[in-house]
Amino acid sequence: MVESARGWAKNNSGLLLFLAAQFIALGGAGAAAIGYFTRLAVRVTTMEERGAAYTVSRMDEMKLRIQTLESKNTQLEARLERIVDIMTKKLQISP
Repeated sequence: MVESARGWAKNNSGLLLFLAAQFIALGGAGAAAIGYFTRLAVRVTTMEERGAAYTVSRMDEMKLRIQTLESKNTQLEARLERIVDIMTKKLQISP
């Protein structure tokens, strides 16, 4: 009985390796899923503890950052337009 099992294992070693690799991959996927759902639960708990006021304050900070970036963007656009105007006048090129 043992000899026949060993013979079968030798003949089907590729299949056994494949099954072992699948088992390991499945375990890794399960661990990744558990980690993801744990992080998600922590985020939800944190948001519930901090409440909506914290979220609103973060959104206000983001709005201020966006406004700052937009004002810098308009300043840069004006500078570029000025440079293009100067260069086209000096080189006498019509855009």
